Amino acid sequence: MGAAIAAAGWGLVYGGANIGLMGAVADAALAGGAEVIGVLPEVLAGKEIAHESLTTLELVPTMHERKARMAVLADAFLILPGGYGTLDEMMEAVTWAQLGLHDKPCILINTANYWDGLMAFLDTTVAAGFLKAGNRKLLRVAANAADGMRMASGLL
Repeated sequence: MGAAIAAAGWGLVYGGANIGLMGAVADAALAGGAEVIGVLPEVLAGKEIAHESLTTLELVPTMHERKARMAVLADAFLILPGGYGTLDEMMEAVTWAQLGLHDKPCILINTANYWDGLMAFLDTTVAAGFLKAGNRKLLRVAANAADGMRMASGLL
């Protein structure tokens, strides 16, 4: 994903850590010459996970401010497999789209069918009447990073 972002001439906005999947994506984007902006809450910076080689590393006071800042900086949300933090950031981004606070694409990168269970759950929420079908469509699914980037570009 990071190499593809750089090859497309895009930049990356992410949580600012040097560990895990997103640390690897940031490293690949940087290696390809992309601008990489990290937004890290001060509480996490003290845990020695701040990526020190980014184009820009912004420290913010809280997790909420991190998500708000990333939403301002991003043109699209490409969501890779992840855990609670990923789910939190993804749900906030798609909720803000539902509320009309932004009109940026929210796209799950469904590597190895990782997000299938979540998508089935969301379909259940539509069937149960808790989520409107039109709002369910705010969260799109791409089979891989290349398709996700095409979706974000409006090419798919």
